[in-house]
Amino acid sequence: MLTISELFIYPIKSLGGIAVSSSAVTSRGFQYDRRWMLVDSNNIFITQREFPALALLQVSIKEEGLYIKHKLNNESFTVPFQPQTNHSVTVTVWDDTCNAQTVSEAADKWFSEMISFSCRLVYMPDDTNRNVDSRYALNKEINSFSDAYPFLLIGQSSLDDLNSRLPEPFPINRFRPNIVFTGGEPYEEDLLESFVINGINFYGVKLCARCPIPTINQETAVKGKEPLKTLATYRTLNNNVYFGQNLLHHGQGSIRVGDTIQVNKRKQPVQFR
Repeated sequence: MLTISELFIYPIKSLGGIAVSSSAVTSRGFQYDRRWMLVDSNNIFITQREFPALALLQVSIKEEGLYIKHKLNNESFTVPFQPQTNHSVTVTVWDDTCNAQTVSEAADKWFSEMISFSCRLVYMPDDTNRNVDSRYALNKEINSFSDAYPFLLIGQSSLDDLNSRLPEPFPINRFRPNIVFTGGEPYEEDLLESFVINGINFYGVKLCARCPIPTINQETAVKGKEPLKTLATYRTLNNNVYFGQNLLHHGQGSIRVGDTIQVNKRKQPVQFR
C-alpha cells in the first residue's frame, strides 16, 4: 500500500518550504504553493540556481500572511496575503511570460538586502492563468510559478535507496517535493501513470530532470556535488539526471498525511544508464 508520509508547499518560489499535515488542492496546485516569486530588474525569475542564499530564507504561514525569517541572522519580514500595490508587470519563468502583481516596496527592499541583489517580490493573482507545457498537458491545466508542473512526487523508498549509495544521507528537502509517500519499491513513482488520492485524480506526466538545486544545503546554502554526482551513475538519460515525477491533476479538494494512493494505471519502466 502506498501512503502519503509528507506534504510540502513552497509559497515563495525557491525559498524554504513548509511541511504541512494537509493542504487544499486548487486548480493550479496546493494552496499558497509558489504564488509568490522574486524577479530581477528585467522581471525574470530568480532561484537558488543563481542565488543559493535564497535557501536561508524560511517561510511560514501566519494569520497575517507569510512570515519569512533568515536562518542565520534571524532577520524577519511579513508579507501580507494581498499585495500592497495595484501595479501589474509581465514576468518570465523559463520560456513562459505571464501577468503578476508587485507586492510592496518594503518587500523589495528587504529581500534585496537579504540576498545582496536588487530584486522584487511579485504575486500571481487569481486571474492569471499560466498553462503547463502543451506537450504534456491533458486538459489545458494551469500552473503557479513552479518550474513547469503543479506537483512533484517522490517515494521515500527512492530517497532511502539513494542514501544507501551516499557517504552520508541527504534529507528530502534537497529535492523540494510536494508529495512524499511510503510503500512500494524504490522509484515506484516512475511507474505511476494515474492514481487517486482522496477522490482527486493525479497523472504522472513527466519524470523530473534535476537542476543543481539538490546540491545546495538548505540549512547553510553551501553547494557541493552530491547527490547529483551519485544519481548520475544510475539515473541518467539523454544527459539529464532524473529523480521524482511531475504530476498533473483533475479535481479539487484536500489531501493529508496518511491518505492512501489508489493506483489505476502503471507505466513501463524507463531504462536509465
